[in-house]
Amino acid sequence: MLKREHPWLDTNDSFPDLSLETVGQGTMHLPGYLSGGYGVFLVYRGHW
Repeated sequence: MLKREHPWLDTNDSFPDLSLETVGQGTMHLPGYLSGGYGVFLVYRGHW
């Protein structure tokens, strides 16, 4: 995959440090929350 000017993730890139408030689970800190295995990161944007 080509490197772009935008900060897209590429093969073997680490997920950036990120903290998110969830609806029912408190604060989720990434990538630590998903450490040790595979995971799915889904963001619901809500109503346009």
